[in-house]
Amino acid sequence: MPPLSLIVTGGQRADCTQFQTVLAKIRVPRVGPGRPRPKPDSVAADKGCSNGPCREYLWRRGIRHTTPKKPDG
Repeated sequence: MPPLSLIVTGGQRADCTQFQTVLAKIRVPRVGPGRPRPKPDSVAADKGCSNGPCREYLWRRGIRHTTPKKPDG
């Protein structure tokens, strides 16, 4: 199965800077007829996307997520 969305950036660019752009381009195919859905049911992300803006974006769009929180340092 191909990726739902893909953006290629420079080698040292932080993942979280493209988080919203990648998710906005996702189109989830339907099993039967109909247009693809514009959002996934859930997202699994790494600690790089554990910041407030990423979590806020998921919350506003109603997307469940599994994102580990960064330890307080």
